[in-house]
Amino acid sequence: MSRRNAKAAVPWVLWIPATIALALVVLPVVGLLTRSDLTRFPSLVTSEASLQALRLSLLTAAMSTVICVLLGVPLAVVLARSRLRGIRVLRAVVLLPLVLPPVVGGLALLYLLGRKGFLGYLLDVVAGVQVPFTTGAVVIAQTFVAMPFLVVSLEGALRNSGDRYEQVASTLGARPWTVFRRVTVPLLLPALGSGVVLSFARALGEFGATITFAGSLEGVTRTLPLEVYQQAEVDVDSAVALALLLIVVAVLVIALARPRALEGVRS
Repeated sequence: MSRRNAKAAVPWVLWIPATIALALVVLPVVGLLTRSDLTRFPSLVTSEASLQALRLSLLTAAMSTVICVLLGVPLAVVLARSRLRGIRVLRAVVLLPLVLPPVVGGLALLYLLGRKGFLGYLLDVVAGVQVPFTTGAVVIAQTFVAMPFLVVSLEGALRNSGDRYEQVASTLGARPWTVFRRVTVPLLLPALGSGVVLSFARALGEFGATITFAGSLEGVTRTLPLEVYQQAEVDVDSAVALALLLIVVAVLVIALARPRALEGVRS
């Protein structure tokens, strides 16, 4: 075996906590499987309400992921490369959604963009636009909770790679935009794949901020996690089937979308 492909031996003592950690992730899914009625599974997950919620979830998660890329890539570059004073405080603010309960994030969005929020009031009065309880509100809520995952992935990659290549390009006379486009972006591509996957998966499973800021209107804001919550109150079998469907979709997204980037292997 070549030195490049050789793998370090894992100390046996690490297998004990690793097994417990794996059980904490796997056993709840097994519990869902034991509770589900597999004979009714196809009919439960193909109902009109279920398919509508699944389509809405995939659509809004894809839209929020695109927004995360368009806004999160520049933000990660600023956090990793900027030497401005107070950048640590800015980084802490950006990562705040990672530690805030999603419901708190939903309330914050509601009092920003709601009719009584200072920005929402202006939008309503000036443009006649009301954001809460619309599909757009779902996208905003998902973006709010998912963007930090992308920013963390990209900023970490930029810090690990260093800035020597960008400094060389600048020394050779390249303008800042050219350096970003020709040097920084290629450095980001491996991490961008894993960041996009994490952001999409987080947006797909978002619940708290969505139900607080967008509500649960069938066909408008009721995504698949909200449909699971709705069905849990009236039909447990349907809720379990939809939960399994959500798990399957999330696993497929993570397994198929740049799995090598997630495993830290070069493409």
